[in-house]
Amino acid sequence: MRSRSLLLGVVLALTATVMGAVPAQSIVGGTESTRAYSFMGSFQPSFPAPPRPDKHGCGVEVLAPQWVLTASHCAGKNPTGARVGVPRGWKVRIGSLDTTSGGEVAEVDHYYRLATNQDEGGFWGKDLALMHLRTPVRAKPVRIAPTTPPDNTPVRIMGWGMMCDDSDNPACFPTRLREADTVVQPISTCPVAAPSGELCIGSRDGGVAAGNMDSGGPALVRDGDRWALAGVVSGPGGDGAPTLYTDVTRHADWINGIITGTNVPPDDRIPNVEGAVQLYGCVGSVVRTPVSRPQDPALMLTNGHCVQGQRPAPGTALVDQPADRDVPIADRQGYPQATARANRLVYATMTGTDIALYRLDKTYAQLTAEGAKIFRLTSTPVRAGDPLTMAYTSSRLHCTAEAVVTHLREGGYQQDDSIRYTAGEDCAPWPGTSGSALLAPDGTTVVGIHNTHNVAGEQCTDDNPCEVGPDGAVTSVQGRGYGQQVHLIAACLTKGSKLDLSRQGCTLTGAMP
Repeated sequence: MRSRSLLLGVVLALTATVMGAVPAQSIVGGTESTRAYSFMGSFQPSFPAPPRPDKHGCGVEVLAPQWVLTASHCAGKNPTGARVGVPRGWKVRIGSLDTTSGGEVAEVDHYYRLATNQDEGGFWGKDLALMHLRTPVRAKPVRIAPTTPPDNTPVRIMGWGMMCDDSDNPACFPTRLREADTVVQPISTCPVAAPSGELCIGSRDGGVAAGNMDSGGPALVRDGDRWALAGVVSGPGGDGAPTLYTDVTRHADWINGIITGTNVPPDDRIPNVEGAVQLYGCVGSVVRTPVSRPQDPALMLTNGHCVQGQRPAPGTALVDQPADRDVPIADRQGYPQATARANRLVYATMTGTDIALYRLDKTYAQLTAEGAKIFRLTSTPVRAGDPLTMAYTSSRLHCTAEAVVTHLREGGYQQDDSIRYTAGEDCAPWPGTSGSALLAPDGTTVVGIHNTHNVAGEQCTDDNPCEVGPDGAVTSVQGRGYGQQVHLIAACLTKGSKLDLSRQGCTLTGAMP
C-alpha cells in the first residue's frame, strides 16, 4: 500500500497509523465561523486523549438523532484497532462554535468503521465511520448529497484543526470553529489520490485546505436552500496541494443500512490484552518475583532498547537511574484499568539478554486493588518446543519456541540462549512489538520477552539479527523473530523490589563475581 499521511484527529506516536508531514494550519485560508451549524460536532475521546486542552480529536456530522459520521481513522483509535465495537470514554459536542462549551454533549456507545488499515487494498476512498450516541441529540441532521459533486463545484469546509505545528503550545489548538469556501478540484490535482472514492478539495496550491486534526470534518455542497454532505476529511492530497476527502455519496447504502438497522455488521471479537502496557513504540508488563511482597513497589519489564534516553552500551548495564514515564496497564479490551508512573530505572541491558526493569510509584497491593493484571516472572528458561503467547497491546500472537539460539548478534550487541519462533501467520511480530511479554500457557507467567526480528535479511546489522552457532557459523533469515530469556532476573532481585547484582546466582550483565 502506498504510504500516505492521515490528517490525524489524535496526535500520538502510534505504530499502527501511517504518519508523515501534514498541513500546519486549521482550515488553511479560513476564518472563524460567525454562526453555528446544528449538525457539526467535535469528537472528544478520553482514550487515547488528544494532546490539547479541549480534547478535540476529529470533526463529526449528525446524520440522525443518534448517529454521527466521521473518518474511520478517527474511530480507529480504539485500543485494538477493531472495525466494530464498544468504546470507552468517547463523547461528541454537537452544534456549538466552541469545543469547550455550548451545544449538546452525548456519549458514543458504538462505532462502525467502513474500512481499516489492515483491509486488502487499504481504506483510501473508504475512510468513514459511523458512531452511535447513547442518547439522541436535538440537532437538525445534515443530508448526504445525492451524487458525487463534479469538478469546480463550490464547497464549504470547516473544523477545529491545529493553527501551528507545536503540539506543546496551547495556542496551536483553536476552540472556535473555522471555515472556508473553496471548490472540488480534478482528482489529478491531488497527486496521491486513490483511483476512485476520493474528492480533491481546496485551492490548487494548498492555500485553502483542511489541516491537522480536521479529520472527519465535512465538505458541504448546496442542495437547494440547505447544505448537504459530500465528503469527509481523510488525508492530505500532497505537498502544496488540496486535501483528500472520502466521497460520502458512494457509501450512502452502507450508511443507511446501519442507521436503519437493516444491515448492521456484528461486533469484532476483541482479543484479551489484559496487562499489556502501551509505551508507544514498545510494550511493557508489570511483573512480580517469588520474593515480591504486596507492599513492595511494583516492577515493569520491557526491553533494554526501549529505555528513554541513551541505551546501555554493548557489554554494559544501566543501574538505578531516574525515570519518568507513564504506565497505563490495560484491561481485557485494552483500555487503562490502572495507571502508574515509572520513577526509577532499576536495571537495563542489551548484552546477554535485552531487558529493562522500572520501579513504579504504586505497590503491588495498590495495583491489585485497582484491578490491574500482574504477571509472575519465571525462574526457568524457555526450551525448544515450548508454546508461547506474545502479549501485545492490541492482540495476542501465538508462537512456538522453534529453537534456543546459542548467540544472537545485532548491531554490536550479543544475546545468549535467544528464543527463535517458528515462522507462521500466528507469530509474525512487527516494529512496535518490542518488549511484549512471552507468556506460558497459564497466561500469567512471563517466560520471555520479544525483542527483534530480521527485517531485510542482512547479517548482524541493526534490525537484522543473525544467529551464531557453537561452531561460529553465522546465519540470518529475513522475517525470523526472536525473544530473550528472563529467568535470570529473579535471582538478582530482593524484597522491596531492589536489585542486588552481588546476590548468589545472579548472572545478569554487571553481576559481581
